[in-house]
Amino acid sequence: MNILAALLILGGAFFLTVGSLGVIRLPDFYSRSHAMGKSDTLGLFLSLLGLAVHNGMRVDSLKILLVAVFVALANPVASHALARAAFRKRLAPWMKRNRP
Repeated sequence: MNILAALLILGGAFFLTVGSLGVIRLPDFYSRSHAMGKSDTLGLFLSLLGLAVHNGMRVDSLKILLVAVFVALANPVASHALARAAFRKRLAPWMKRNRP
């Protein structure tokens, strides 16, 4: 069980790191919010699942899984709301200029 928990936590840390690099490297708000919305949700979900597996069958694990479910529901909705607000404010997406 400890190996499975460690793999889940390391997988979560990987996705959180990739999302952070996406925020640094991607050019505009829409790309950055997409990178963070997807990878942050999956990374945190895997990390919390790993903590629940490591904790075993206890009430604390149930609480951790409830937090994971809440994050899995709330984070994509929040990312979508931010992107929609930026679109409504007419924030232009980054476009590569055509060069001859």
